[in-house]
Amino acid sequence: MLLVIDVGNTNIVFGVYKDKELMNNWRIASEKSRTSDEYGLIFEQIFRYNGLEHDDISDIIISSVVPPLMHTLSAMCIKYFDIEPVVVGPGVKTGMDIKYDNPKEVGADRIVNAVAGYEKYGGPLIIVDFGTAITFDAVSANGDYLGGAIAPGISISSEALFLRTAKLPKVEIARPDRVIGKNTVNSMQAGLVYGYIGLVDYILENMMNELSPNRETIKVIATGGFSGLIGSESKYIKKIDKLLTLDGLRIIYERNRKDK
Repeated sequence: MLLVIDVGNTNIVFGVYKDKELMNNWRIASEKSRTSDEYGLIFEQIFRYNGLEHDDISDIIISSVVPPLMHTLSAMCIKYFDIEPVVVGPGVKTGMDIKYDNPKEVGADRIVNAVAGYEKYGGPLIIVDFGTAITFDAVSANGDYLGGAIAPGISISSEALFLRTAKLPKVEIARPDRVIGKNTVNSMQAGLVYGYIGLVDYILENMMNELSPNRETIKVIATGGFSGLIGSESKYIKKIDKLLTLDGLRIIYERNRKDK
């Protein structure tokens, strides 16, 4: 079995594949202060609860946008699984030409999403990942990674409203029935949810215009924690694939395994 680990700023999402089938997946908080031993015990508890053993895992691949955790989790894999993980980064074959000014600047999660999106849906393609930040990534019809846009995530904006104002409360990020809120909580929810729908659709509209003169050929895929909330209201997002990043890690692992 293959263990795939996606390390984000807010959550670590990981899953176990048997061949191409995702057997199970889990989400835990990203805590930079945790040691490799602490993560090892967390993984061991989750595995045992789900009837898995460390020996069931034959290979591991990691992508990370949190450098300290990348090293912590790599050490955990070596100590607790006795496996040197594949870490997505320079030297790892993705099968995708990266048309960025400096390819090393592109977050590993963005490349993993692009690889999975093109493999599963073809191009031209735009992927919107609703994580701590919202990333928009464009892939050409030929499968080249072209670049994209980055915006603050909806949770960051919600937290900023609470921290930087004297009277606004913390609110649940949920879609209210109306844009015209009748109380403070609904007004904040309307501004956050409908505001981000507008942000997402405006960026997508302009990216689509730049990507292809024939917008009907462009696939727009959403992934990440708030993809259902925002993506379901978007004019342009037609597919929500919450497991896109995990699938991308599996695909990249397979492309590198063939070279061994």
